[in-house]
Amino acid sequence: MQELLRLRSWMTAGLWQNGSLSGREHQRHGFARKLTLISAPAGFGKTTLLSEWIAGYEPRARVAWLSLDEGDNDPARFWAYFVAALRMIPSLGEANVGESALAMLQSPQPPTEAILTSLLNEIAAIPDRLVLVLDDYHLIHTLAIHEQLAFLLEHLPPPQKGMHVVIATREDPPLPLARLRARG
Repeated sequence: MQELLRLRSWMTAGLWQNGSLSGREHQRHGFARKLTLISAPAGFGKTTLLSEWIAGYEPRARVAWLSLDEGDNDPARFWAYFVAALRMIPSLGEANVGESALAMLQSPQPPTEAILTSLLNEIAAIPDRLVLVLDDYHLIHTLAIHEQLAFLLEHLPPPQKGMHVVIATREDPPLPLARLRARG
């Protein structure tokens, strides 16, 4: 696979600081769960809402943001960018999080479940709370990516010990939303 090339404006990471919300308010706002889905038509302020919401998440949240486009419908490319976004968080890049996943993605037929399992194990070992925003998810049409993301979400450790995924989209994605809601 070619080296990952992506405009920096599409992937950002940082340390968001704003301790204005209490733990109870965080839970009420959904960060106590593995997934937050924000679905609204174009121009309704999803990105602005997310930026403000995450800024108030917790005093030192580790946040990665991946803005998707039509070209991200290739599973290998999607997961490579997913890992690359996580690695933009300085502590994760230094810890080589996703290194084995990126190596497996270079094979002609990447073993998706092994890649995701490796990534899940690495995420579970991170002591920091992580938030990963997938913006413009409505541009993803590949069923395999939806299934793989569902696998990842179903197997993530609790967000207090792992990662919280936020999806911003113009339409509800074909993920098992009812099952994810039922499991918390």
